[in-house]
Parts: sequence; C-alpha cells; structure tokens
Amino acid sequence: MKVYFNNSCKICKAEIDLYKKEKIQEIDWIDITDNTSALKETSKNSKELLRRLHVKDGEKVIDGAEAFLVLWKKIPKYKFLYKFFKLPIIFNLFSIGYEVVAFFLYLKNKKQLKN
Repeated sequence: MKVYFNNSCKICKAEIDLYKKEKIQEIDWIDITDNTSALKETSKNSKELLRRLHVKDGEKVIDGAEAFLVLWKKIPKYKFLYKFFKLPIIFNLFSIGYEVVAFFLYLKNKKQLKN
C-alpha cells in the first residue's frame, strides 16, 4: 500500500509522522511535493493530489476520508479509528468534516502548484 501525502504541509506532515512511527512494513509513504512519479502512479494531477490524502491499495486509488479508513485499518494502534469512523452516520459526518478541513489546507498550500 502506498500513501500519498503533502510533506510540505505542517499539519499533514505532523499527522503522517504519527503513523510512520508505527513502522508498518506494508506501507510506503510518498511525498507528493514535486513528485512526477506520484502523478503517474495515481493518474491524478497535482491539484487533485494536493487537495486530498490518497492511498493506493493494489491497483485501486482511494482518496479523502475513505483513504483514512484504509490507512487506519492497516495500523494496529489506529484500528479503533477505522472501526468507529466506518459506521455509516459517523462516516458521513467525518467525510464532510474532512472535506472542509482539506479544502482550507488546500487553499493554504496551493502555492505549491506549478499550474
């Protein structure tokens, strides 16, 4: 599994650093900053990658709140988050909240885009 994240975003980096500490061998952490390989591997453009967290599990690319579920499910310490946030009503609220936060982080970090 590959996790595509924005390492130049302080908030994103801080969260991903927590997950990295768990040293899960099956997870590759891919910084999307100026990374043309990430664009090819995900078939996403820079704006799409910057806008949300992405996870590539097998050949499937998952983004947003659902990507967090896939990630949390793989990390034993955070599996409780997966179990809680996958509940239908909770997931819907989580998705909305994630989109709001992700949008503002995108606005803050979109200067990274080269057009």
